Amino acid sequence: MQATTLSFANIHDHGNLFANLLRARHESFIVEQRWDLPETDGMEFDQYDTPQSRWIAIHDGGQVLGGFRLTPTTARCGVYSYMIKDAQRGLLDSIPSNLLYEEAPVDPQIFEFSRFFKSSNLSARERTAVQMRLLKALLETRETLGVRSALGIGSPNWERWMKRIGLHIQNMGPIIQIEGKENRCQITHLPGAYQ
Repeated sequence: MQATTLSFANIHDHGNLFANLLRARHESFIVEQRWDLPETDGMEFDQYDTPQSRWIAIHDGGQVLGGFRLTPTTARCGVYSYMIKDAQRGLLDSIPSNLLYEEAPVDPQIFEFSRFFKSSNLSARERTAVQMRLLKALLETRETLGVRSALGIGSPNWERWMKRIGLHIQNMGPIIQIEGKENRCQITHLPGAYQ
């Protein structure tokens, strides 16, 4: 199992990995979770999949086992910035605008952590291993991308997973309902490369 950081500058070096990542997102978010998201040719994408973002794929051979997207909070593309900020600005119907206690950050060292998923075709043991590898990959972005903090929307239970690798989550907003599930904006500060 390996982690690969993809960008528009290097996707040609990794064959079908980027397309397979978008197909795995399609399976996770559109097929399994039934989210109403843009799709083409069995791939899920949105307005935040721009050259400003990076995608982390956990894969074994040609099979994508999990992944996530990182977008700098300084990103701009037309009227859009990053998902959490745009939700707060009322640009997204699917996410409540009251998701943060204060104004969304804009800082070159704070990245939005989004589209986190694990394949459902894994055993419980494999899913745990993939989740731990995803979190390790997040820690590694401190060195590779200069990420110092990761802001995301996720389960209020994320704190216990982060504690397993020595990270602390700070709640940035109230518990909100998205697609019938409890979520919360949280930030984690990355202390250094994973050992």
